[in-house]
Amino acid sequence: MKSSGPIPPYYAADADGELLISGVSASVLAERAGDTPLFVYDMAVVRTRLACLRSAMPAELAIHYAIKANPYAPLLREVLNLVDGLDVASVGEMEMALAAGMAPAGISFAGPGKRDRELESAIAAGVTLNIESATEGERALRIGDRLGVRPRLAVRVNPDFGLRSSGMRMGGGARPFGVDADRVPALIRNLVTAGADWRGLHVFAGSQALEADAIIEAQAATIALAAQIAHESGVMPPEVNLGGGFGIPYFAGDKPLDINAVGAALGAALAARPDALKETRFAIELGRWIVAEAGVYLTRIVDRKESRGETFLVTDGGLHHQLAASGNFGTVVRRNYPIAIAHRFDAATEEVVSVVGCLCTPIDRLGEQVALPHAEVGDLVAIFLAGAYGATASPQAFLGHPAPRELLLGHSVSSLS
Repeated sequence: MKSSGPIPPYYAADADGELLISGVSASVLAERAGDTPLFVYDMAVVRTRLACLRSAMPAELAIHYAIKANPYAPLLREVLNLVDGLDVASVGEMEMALAAGMAPAGISFAGPGKRDRELESAIAAGVTLNIESATEGERALRIGDRLGVRPRLAVRVNPDFGLRSSGMRMGGGARPFGVDADRVPALIRNLVTAGADWRGLHVFAGSQALEADAIIEAQAATIALAAQIAHESGVMPPEVNLGGGFGIPYFAGDKPLDINAVGAALGAALAARPDALKETRFAIELGRWIVAEAGVYLTRIVDRKESRGETFLVTDGGLHHQLAASGNFGTVVRRNYPIAIAHRFDAATEEVVSVVGCLCTPIDRLGEQVALPHAEVGDLVAIFLAGAYGATASPQAFLGHPAPRELLLGHSVSSLS
């Protein structure tokens, strides 16, 4: 038997023992959607997460939402009213942010390999570009000259350090992301001299860290690096984006990140920041921490079978919708996401089974050798932590199966797609 991760504290059972999401039973939601598989997002959970974050962080800190975590349009329209900015990684995401109603000045665009037409779209729209190389900066300036627009430019820095204990390191060493820290001051001077609308620095050292001390250490190092860059360039950064890295507990044994400890340390660090940064605004960008726990993936069992002593529950979903839960999205060792039988949410476990998807590949496993209540064909399986890196981070076109439905609860206008 293999353990599964902790189910977030926002979910309970009704009087009949069935899973409730935002006060509605899973079976009613599946009926409302018209089919499974189905992603359900609870906006009340998102609001709770952001309220806790605001309470823990320094009042002066801006909070940005990284669209890549979940760009579902109804959710995005709600989130932008709760955050101070949106961070995008493509023109497609930029257009989503603009369509949702975010002002261009509140959008920043990062990512290596931006093509000229993407730079042009961002510059014309008035979005801030996080420059990832000196040549990208040169191209942005030429495009701005041609359009007669001062491009809003920041520099993404590849720091000398990474985020310790992070699931995915984005800084330190040779990286395709950002400009090596020692080259940044000269680049800033060139951009400012050439007439760019200088917007500041973006430093993203890693993601999915659960150790508060690691994030505190990285944030302190980022503030010190920003001060050093400001001193060496002779140019104050109007804003420093400290990146994110806040992890959530996906697997057995994981503990929630202590955001109060992170916020207290960051408040002290900002209060004591060097004079070179006294007028600088600071921000963090988070995606999964805000939305992951708000999502549940519901998939229906279509077959129950035995093979050489092992029981398989075969569902109508799979890795083409939930690649991360299958263990194929940056995980070295496959471990089980939180999982439940929706109609017996509060029942005791009775058997050890493997929950698999409908794809013709052996890696399509949503739960491996996991203890669950007994389930039969027609029952719903709930996969938690499905609010981030679900539908849009999965290979939906693989084998031509239908796209999942998506449903947002806890807001004023109904949504279903």
